[in-house]
Amino acid sequence: MSDDDEITLGRIETEVALLMRFGEATRRATGTAEHRVLDRAAYVILRHLDNSGPQNVSALAAQLNLDGSTVTRQVSALQRDGLITRTPDPSDGRGTVISATTAGLQRMAAVRSARTRLYGDMLADWSDEDRATLAALLGRLNQALVNRNRRR
Repeated sequence: MSDDDEITLGRIETEVALLMRFGEATRRATGTAEHRVLDRAAYVILRHLDNSGPQNVSALAAQLNLDGSTVTRQVSALQRDGLITRTPDPSDGRGTVISATTAGLQRMAAVRSARTRLYGDMLADWSDEDRATLAALLGRLNQALVNRNRRR
């Protein structure tokens, strides 16, 4: 690896670390209640169920790269709050299929909308091309992370 590559990769590492830190700080500091109607874990699970449809805990855990027991705890909390339902898994009588409820999808949509507005405000002076490039590069980075975790 060349010195230039090492410098560039060091910058990427620093920027990703800052992105995660500032993103969480921004979420916590945002004054609107819309951002707080779901914690991050609930939001991610509901977004995934909205995009991929009902599924069992094992599939959900695999897609989110989480331990099954972690997802089970999160799903139990979502069920207590009426944001998901569990039904028997037709392919495995011992398991259950997790589905988002209307209330869960409504809360998730409210958070997504609030976050979209927030990013729209923060990136208002960026060109459409720059925003599209950022979206594409973040998508590639996330896919690289998924691919790396699948190889483990």
